This record gives sequence, C-alpha cells and structure tokens, in this order.
Amino acid sequence: MSKLSEFINSKRRQVENEDSSALVKSPVARFFGLTALTLIILGTLFPLYWMLRTAFSTNKSMFSDATSLAPVDFTFGAIKRVLGLATTQEAIAEGGSGGQISFLHYMGNSLIVCTLIVVFQIGFGALAAYAFAILQWRGRDTVFAIFLVALMVPGIFTLLPNFLLVKELGLLNSYLGIALPAMFMAPFSVFFLRQFFLGINRSLIEAATIDGASHFRIFRVVAAPLVMPQILTLSILQFIFYWNDYLWPFLVGQSEDSKLLTVGLGIFRSQTPQGNPDWAGLMAGALIAAIPIIIIFLIFGRRIVGSIQSSGVK
Repeated sequence: MSKLSEFINSKRRQVENEDSSALVKSPVARFFGLTALTLIILGTLFPLYWMLRTAFSTNKSMFSDATSLAPVDFTFGAIKRVLGLATTQEAIAEGGSGGQISFLHYMGNSLIVCTLIVVFQIGFGALAAYAFAILQWRGRDTVFAIFLVALMVPGIFTLLPNFLLVKELGLLNSYLGIALPAMFMAPFSVFFLRQFFLGINRSLIEAATIDGASHFRIFRVVAAPLVMPQILTLSILQFIFYWNDYLWPFLVGQSEDSKLLTVGLGIFRSQTPQGNPDWAGLMAGALIAAIPIIIIFLIFGRRIVGSIQSSGVK
C-alpha cells in the first residue's frame, strides 16, 4: 500500500512539474507576464519621473505646456531655491515664492530623530520579542495577547496624551520630545521579530544555557545574529515610516532648531506670496528628501530580499 502511494505521489509531482514547465515555456504566457510586469513598473515609476520633470521646470512656464513629458524651460533654479543658493529676486523671476527654508538643517534633524527612534525601538523590541519567544514564564502568552491589543488602537487616540506627557516633561521643541513616544517597544516591532525568534532551533539555546551563558549573552551572541537580516529589514521599514511622519513632529517641533524635513516642506508649500505654491521647488525638495531612502535601498536592497526569502526557512 505504501509503495502504491509513493508511486501515485511521484506521478502527481511529475505531472505538476510538466504543467508548470509548460506554462513557463509558453510564449503566450511569457508575453502577457512581461507585459503586465512592464505596465506595473511603469505605473510605479511614473510619479517619480513626473516629480523629476516638475523639479527641473520653471514655474512660470510649467502650466503653459502641462502635457509635456520633458521639463518645461529646463532649469536648476528649483534645486537652488530649496538649498538656499538662489536669491529672492532669482526665485521670483522663475515663478518661485521667494521663501527660504533651512532644508539641509531640517534634513539633519530628521536624520537624528529617525536614528534615535530606530536604534532604541528595534533594540528594546528585539529584547521583548526574545522574552516572548524564547523565555518560559507564567502567563507569557496572555501578556503577549494583551500587548498586541495596542496594535488595534489608532495612533490618533494616543496623540493628545503623548503631547501632554511630553509637555509636562519639558521636552517640547527638542529631538528627544519628538522621538520619545516611538523610542520604546512598538507592538508591531515586537510582533514582527517574535515570529523569527520562534523559528530559532531550541537546541542552540539549550546548549548555550548548559554552557552557563546568561540570557542576555544568549540573546547577543546566539539569537540576535540569527535574525539579523530581519532586524535590518524592520529597521529600514521603521526608518522610512518615521522619515515620512508629519503630524507628531508638527505638534512637538515648532522651533526652528527642532523642525523636521516634512514640517519644513509643509512650511515651504505655504509660502505663496504670488498666489500659487512653488510646485517646482516643492518637487525639488521632495526629490532631495527621497535621496537618503533611495541610498538605503541601493545599499541594503539585497539583504531585504534575502530576509524575506529566509522567512520561510526553519
């Protein structure tokens, strides 16, 4: 009976392999697959291209040829305005608002705040995930279930309590005040990392325990290196999320020294002495603001893909 079952399973696998290979080799399937992939890529990249087109156009001429795919009256004036290299007269001559923002200063503020958040949040989150996945203690799963309830609480509900707390601590208009609510354990980070800590071979943990290693040493030497690709992936995702955050930095960081890049771009958009926003300058600012994210993906893109592929390997 077992031989018959093995024969049937082998035949079934052979038929499935033949069907899949036939599907891959089919010219029609390949044509439609490549066409769909091409359309998806074009649809994804077109907004980025339009941002480039707008950033290198002149505001006064941009709307005279709105359907043009190429920059209208190509110029670097918008880049200069954003970086503070253009005079007010030059900005107004190209249809800009004439307003100035400390773009590089705001970008530096965003880098500091996002780095603070990622380092502390991922560090504390990894320790909590290790405790929920590896350590054995009474009520662990119940506490984890209660902890995950925080995932269902909309962030807008905690906005006012966090603001009042930061105000009482005297941390308004400071890097720490902006970063503090997100620096400690975030429910999503703990949940994400716990799934990978659960996949660690228990024999490694037991062997380290027998050798007399403490739990912190086991976490640092054994567990954390095994899930490092996933930790790196989560760090990048969280960095991008907080890099694009606007509402909380707008509420807490009102001073010129603590404004983040997203808040600065919003102020730049509101400077409209000629009646219209400086769209070319705004797109130039958004383009420069995206450069750190693009660099991160160029450097760590392969590791992100590798961590996703390894997520199914036990």
